[in-house]
Amino acid sequence: MSTLVERTETASGYRAGRTLPLRVELVRQLKRRRTLIMGGILAVLPFVLLIAFAIGGDPGSRNGQVTLMDTATASGANFAAVNLFVSAGFLLVIPVALFCGDTVASEASWSSLRYLLAAPVPRARLLWSKLAVGLGMSLAAMVLLPAVALAVGTAAYGWGPLQIPTGGALDSGTAAQRLLVVVAYVFVSQLVTAGLAFWLSTRTDAPLGAVGGAVGLTIVGNVLDAVTALGHWRDFLPAHWQFAWADAVQPHPEWSGMIQGTAISLTYALVLFALAFRGFARKDVVS
Repeated sequence: MSTLVERTETASGYRAGRTLPLRVELVRQLKRRRTLIMGGILAVLPFVLLIAFAIGGDPGSRNGQVTLMDTATASGANFAAVNLFVSAGFLLVIPVALFCGDTVASEASWSSLRYLLAAPVPRARLLWSKLAVGLGMSLAAMVLLPAVALAVGTAAYGWGPLQIPTGGALDSGTAAQRLLVVVAYVFVSQLVTAGLAFWLSTRTDAPLGAVGGAVGLTIVGNVLDAVTALGHWRDFLPAHWQFAWADAVQPHPEWSGMIQGTAISLTYALVLFALAFRGFARKDVVS
C-alpha cells in the first residue's frame, strides 16, 4: 500500500527538503504531555535532593573515605555534579529512550504514519526530522537537570569552587567549564540508548515497546558490566565508560577513559541509526 502511495505524482513546486520542517516537528513534540511531565521530573529532582540533605543533615565521609556525594553541600557546583552523578546511570536514560523511542512508533500507533508519507514526506526526511528533534530534546533534558541543580545549589550553598573528594578544588570558572564537558560526555554516552530506542521505534507500532526495550537493554548492559568475570570484554560495553566523566572533574583531568567511551558509544549509535534507516526504507507501512 505504502509503495503505491509514495509513487503518486507530486505537485508542482514540491521540494522534498521542505517537508516536515524541524520547527513543526519540535513544536509538536514540545506540546505533548509526556514532554512536560519528563521536564517537570528533571526540574524537581534538585529540590528533592535539597530537601533530603536538609532533613538528613550535611553528608559526611564513610569509613574515612570522602566521595563526591559527601561534598554535595560544599557549593552549587558540587551540588550540580552530585545531581549528574545520581541520575546519569538510570534517570537520564528515560528521557533519551522516551524522546527517541516514542517518536516514530507513536505515529504508527495513531495511524498517522502512512498519511505523513502520503503528504508526501520522504522516508529519510521523516526519520532525519524525528531523530534530530529527539536528540535535541534529549540534550535539552540533560542540560536542564544540572542547570536547575546549579541554580538551586548556589542559592542554598553559595557560589564557590568545586571541592574534589580526593583533595583540592576547581575555581568557579573552571568548574563551570568542566561541568559543560561532563554534560556533553553524558549526552554522547547516552547515544547508544538513543540508537536502540530509535531503531526499535521503526520496528514496532507500540511506543511503550520501543521505550521499554531501550531502557531494558540499557539495564542489561549495566548488569553485564557488573560481571567482573567478563574481564576485558567489559571494555566493549558502553556502560563500562558511563562514569568516565569523573576524570574531568580533577585538578589534572584524564581524558583517555572519556575518549574510549566516546568511541564505543558513537560506534554503537551509528550502527543502530543505520539499521533504523535501512529497515524503515524497506518497511511496508500500513499504519
